[in-house]
Amino acid sequence: MTACRPSYLELVEHYEACLAAHGDTHRGVDWPDADDATTRYRVMLGLLDRRPRPADASLLDFGCGAGHLVDHLRRHGPGDVRYLGADLSPRFIDLCRAKFPDLDFRCVDVLREPDALPTADFVVANGVFTEKRSLSWDAMWEHTRRMITALHSRARIGLAFNVMSWHVDWQRDDLFHLPCDTLLAFLKAEVSRHVVLRADYGLWEYTTYVYREPE
Repeated sequence: MTACRPSYLELVEHYEACLAAHGDTHRGVDWPDADDATTRYRVMLGLLDRRPRPADASLLDFGCGAGHLVDHLRRHGPGDVRYLGADLSPRFIDLCRAKFPDLDFRCVDVLREPDALPTADFVVANGVFTEKRSLSWDAMWEHTRRMITALHSRARIGLAFNVMSWHVDWQRDDLFHLPCDTLLAFLKAEVSRHVVLRADYGLWEYTTYVYREPE
């Protein structure tokens, strides 16, 4: 009997189609505006500023796509962070390995092989939960909860991710608009109550920092 194909593979195929159509650009990872993409990288890295950072801190960029966060780090810092990249798409991982042969990139399905994902001080998941394509809202929410739980387990200090805001002028069917209260209730019950929500950077989304409980 053939195993059931995970519905989330549709998301991977969508981004691979963007790469095929637009190449190694912001549109190749389905960000429509380059300046907005830069803003997202800056906000993701804000995760590192709210907790003490160990020397040679490690950062896992989950859903690394074409590795554009590496370019941002090298231009804007912080320069003392050890970068690791992971993605479910072999096409994106092959691209990143060719661009950055000195860095560690891994092709991992964290829901099937959670132990294959390395631990890091900080984990960021930029754009991993912003689109749902043809998945139902409920299916995407279940997928998001499983992923957040898995990613948080690999973060020694904190996790950052973004979703589309529920409070917009209109909602797109292919995007994942998640109410803040729904997310916060889940995080408090199952992940951590040490949470920061950021909706201060001018885009129709918000970013969440989830930190480990203080020891």
